[in-house]
Amino acid sequence: MTLSKVFDAAVIGGGILGCSTALNLALGGMRVAVVERLGLGMGASSVNGGTLAMQTKTVAMIPYHLRSLELWRTAGDWLGSDVGFRAPGSMVTAFTDAEAEMQESRMAARRAAGAPIEFVDLKRARQIEPGLTEKAKLVSHCPVDGYASPPVIAKAYRGALVREGVAVREGTAVTGIDRDGDGFSIRLGGQRLAARRVVLAGGAWLKGMAGWLGVELPVGVLVNLLAITERTRPVMRTVASVANGLLTLKQYENGTVLIGGGWIGRGNLHDGGVEIMTDQLVANVRLARHVIPGLAIARVARGWLGLNCHVPDWKPVIGPLSGLPGAFIIGCCRSGFTGGPLLGRLLAQEMLDGKPEMSLKPFDPARFTEAPSLSAAS
Repeated sequence: MTLSKVFDAAVIGGGILGCSTALNLALGGMRVAVVERLGLGMGASSVNGGTLAMQTKTVAMIPYHLRSLELWRTAGDWLGSDVGFRAPGSMVTAFTDAEAEMQESRMAARRAAGAPIEFVDLKRARQIEPGLTEKAKLVSHCPVDGYASPPVIAKAYRGALVREGVAVREGTAVTGIDRDGDGFSIRLGGQRLAARRVVLAGGAWLKGMAGWLGVELPVGVLVNLLAITERTRPVMRTVASVANGLLTLKQYENGTVLIGGGWIGRGNLHDGGVEIMTDQLVANVRLARHVIPGLAIARVARGWLGLNCHVPDWKPVIGPLSGLPGAFIIGCCRSGFTGGPLLGRLLAQEMLDGKPEMSLKPFDPARFTEAPSLSAAS
């Protein structure tokens, strides 16, 4: 049974990228539906660390993330509720000559791309971050960096979507997509949803979703580990990382400390995160204590795993799918949480009038795919 209403756009996937796209399409006057198999923000958008730090971003994405950071600063205005945004700045620390050389090179490239990063001596670094170790060889500081709270993002987006008249269908799995005239018929179990345009925003599941449309997309999946401590006294002020990139660390106002940085666990697309590997967790916590010695008093309360995805060049895949008029994709975004508000907005602008405020050409899906046309639905 096809539902009676025909939407201008259906967004499949209710993470931050899908919600941002849907919200901006609705603000642009489209009738929009969001279909999510679990609940809004229950995938990578809710299990990541929420870090918004230019010092850990790829150079090509710095201009986009800086613009998105401004949207995070004003999220309370355009989402209508607080998202826990804080900007205490970030510190990145090198401990060896090799790490220092690598850090100098990487931060120089990020500075050239516009990130306001400065190198500070240890005395100044410990004034900014009194909890920092005295063993640091080189420290860089970015005063605009910070974080937001992933658990409250979905609630904020849900409220904004509902206010703009977006039809939000949670707990609804899509099983396929067929061409239906000039639009699409989206299979929802025993029902179908009709839309003139479709946006694939399914995160780690994008490879299979693109397959519904006959598109081969080279998506890789990572199973990332995070942990959080029990509440403890203040031991740090800023967001902390290390030159090799294997740490992100921040303390919330309630005293808990979030520990991440790309350490891995076991899992798969079918089962999600399956097993926290003890050696990975222990190494992550030891590195955190090495950078912030005061963490020796903290005990890990729990750990969890989240699925993240990427394509071979580690850039986002955003834009129309070649050979499939009306079909679009957004995902495979390393640091998609940081860029989410802007990247969804850019795709919506592309769909509305073809004039995004920043170029989407570097993220064109055609660099990986050439899609065949879908046959008409039976």
